[in-house]
Amino acid sequence: MADSLALDRRFMRDALAMGRRNLGLAWPNPAVGAVLVDPRNHAILGRGATQPGGRPHAEVVALGRAGAAARGATLYVTLEPCSHVGRTGPCADAIIAAGVARVVSAIEDPNPLVAGLGHGRLREAGVEVLIGVGAEQARRDHIGHFTRVRDGRPAVLLKLAQTCDGVAGRRQGPRLMITGQETRARVHLMRARADVILAGVNTILADDPDLTVRLPGMEAMSPVRVVLDSMLRTPPAARIVQDAGRVPTWIIAAEHAPVAPEIALARAGVEVMRVGSDADGRPHLAMALQLLGTRGVTRVFCEGGPALAEALAAARLVEEVALFTGPSHFDGPPDQGVAAMGPHLRTALDAMCVVETGTVGDDALQIFERVN
Repeated sequence: MADSLALDRRFMRDALAMGRRNLGLAWPNPAVGAVLVDPRNHAILGRGATQPGGRPHAEVVALGRAGAAARGATLYVTLEPCSHVGRTGPCADAIIAAGVARVVSAIEDPNPLVAGLGHGRLREAGVEVLIGVGAEQARRDHIGHFTRVRDGRPAVLLKLAQTCDGVAGRRQGPRLMITGQETRARVHLMRARADVILAGVNTILADDPDLTVRLPGMEAMSPVRVVLDSMLRTPPAARIVQDAGRVPTWIIAAEHAPVAPEIALARAGVEVMRVGSDADGRPHLAMALQLLGTRGVTRVFCEGGPALAEALAAARLVEEVALFTGPSHFDGPPDQGVAAMGPHLRTALDAMCVVETGTVGDDALQIFERVN
């Protein structure tokens, strides 16, 4: 029994790794991984991941690669196989038709169209089903899918960088360089695993960032750029506008934003959307995320700086926080430093669980995860 469980864990780790390859590409569907194994000699017969755009599903890819060898095999899959008819037939039916003898599923799909029905259909057809191997990692990998099903919005991963004395930037003057090259590479990998990158208009005005993935060979994995810009102040000369034809750019404005800049941005290829305003006249954050949810977005990587981070934390809209701390102190007058964290974010971090600590080059990294 112990050897069998160890094998199940081993192959589930393989399936989870397969799914993570397409994080940021598979939306609106979850990035599922699947591995087919011959139970007699433990040889891998086929691997699969949910493909870009969400189809075909991981199970179908793995079954296709295994062919006739799938009969009698064990399938490891990171999320319950679907049981409903969408653009294609249910994965549960494909598994049954292929003659798979056993399915090891990490976690049940909360989608009410599935929600145990896929596992039930497999059992009714005589397939042995084991649920729960790798469940914790699967929950983390599929948090965007879970949040969208439960709350109608994508999950938010917040990234912050601070000096060792807690400063995120200067109030005036040149941009404060906090972290090193290794951290910047790690951040680009995080971008690649998101559906969209979220920033506020002040970040665009201050830094004119590209907000793209610039790791060699991964440039095509740049997510959609989303800017919260209540009055449409994003200049047409901004980098995210100039290359909107290459990497999509969406701007979420307040309902009362002027029409003229929207027309100019639209001509440049930017899509402008509007939502209701909060008490300060800014785009209502919960509404903005709900809007992204209706567009199929499941994972948001927020690089909007301390003010946006504090607002998201105050609204309880953050699932994870990646906090990078550089080795240097702030080199300017204390009153010119912008604090990385406000009271709401500090309270949120206190209630979160630390799931990863370590170093990236000379920088410290902590990753916090929301408990409920």
